[in-house]
Amino acid sequence: MYKGMYVYPWDLAEEGIDVVVDRLLEAGINTVNVTASYHAGKFLRPHAPRRRVMFPDDGTVYFRPSPARYRDTPLRPLMNALVEEHDIFGSLADRCAGRELEVGAWVVGLHNSRLGLAHPQHVVRNVFGDAYPYSLCPSHPEVRAYLLALLADVAATCRVRRLVLEAPGFLPYHHGYHHEVSLVPPNPWTSALLALCFCPACLRRAAADGIDGQRVGAAVRGALDAFYAAPGLPDPSDRQAVQWVVADLLEDPEMAAYLRTRLATVTSLLGACRSVLPASVSLSVLPSLNPPTAQGWLEGASLSSLAAQVHAVEVLAYRMTPAEVGADVWWVRRRIGTTSLHVVFRPSYPDSPDEASFAASVRAAREHGAEGIAFYNYGHIRLGHLAWIRRALTALDT
Repeated sequence: MYKGMYVYPWDLAEEGIDVVVDRLLEAGINTVNVTASYHAGKFLRPHAPRRRVMFPDDGTVYFRPSPARYRDTPLRPLMNALVEEHDIFGSLADRCAGRELEVGAWVVGLHNSRLGLAHPQHVVRNVFGDAYPYSLCPSHPEVRAYLLALLADVAATCRVRRLVLEAPGFLPYHHGYHHEVSLVPPNPWTSALLALCFCPACLRRAAADGIDGQRVGAAVRGALDAFYAAPGLPDPSDRQAVQWVVADLLEDPEMAAYLRTRLATVTSLLGACRSVLPASVSLSVLPSLNPPTAQGWLEGASLSSLAAQVHAVEVLAYRMTPAEVGADVWWVRRRIGTTSLHVVFRPSYPDSPDEASFAASVRAAREHGAEGIAFYNYGHIRLGHLAWIRRALTALDT
């Protein structure tokens, strides 16, 4: 059974690979997924020997990239300065050889503000033409070429047997961007419409499928304009808003077709990703960053289609009760067939108020069809929560 832990390279470098490996093995972990490419953030690190509050460099990679692989795209990876001092992947592979700990690479794909700001013509653009620099658009041939080159580079360089791909598609509208402000309360309807991309590449893909993307865009723009221009309009509840999303799709077949083109765009990209990897390296995908997984269509994730392109689907069980975890896993399993299903937990605030509820959620995932369990993130949790993990995993075997 896959029992994974997500780990940052800087935690391995600062705490020592041997120390971290011993702790993970003691917790019952058998796979360590280390960041190979990552974005910016502001991280509180409760057991770090230094830099308790850390701001990682934006959009960098944690291995030595091969420039020749990126000849078909203007987008280029930037090596993090940490790599000059530490060969994290090589050292970790050496330490884990002969031990029951597999090394995987965790790759953040199209979420890259550094590249988005440098190449604004390659990012998602909403119906008003506004660029989302944090989200590279998977419809662009150059963006697709970049992701394929990145994955092939990681597979060839990092000595791993597993790649876990995060953000292979369109990112949601709400992202937690720097000083993100909205004095209009968000709801699922407006958030869904603002997430849609109408960049030239997306319009070309829609046209190739016989869809008038300009007409769809005009309808989306008109709906948002009317909503934001209505003074004193009571904001709908989330449940109401979701029903209006469904109503829009039923009443506007071309809108539904536009969304299906987005699904096909991401599915084909995942198929291409798997094709560039050697047979010895498995590919897992995180289809959505926003639980429940049913919302994955906003990011271009068609579970039934992408499952055929990857070895495993890895879903997030953040801020869910044990009952919600079980239900989400059941629905995902129904769609992905025999493809392996892994569930990722945060054994801490804000998801798990206590150890009992955390253990119940882990058991619910396993009972409803999960073949693997993983945890986020070694550097973010208290060390005492490793004992929660050990006991929860032990209980699965009893």
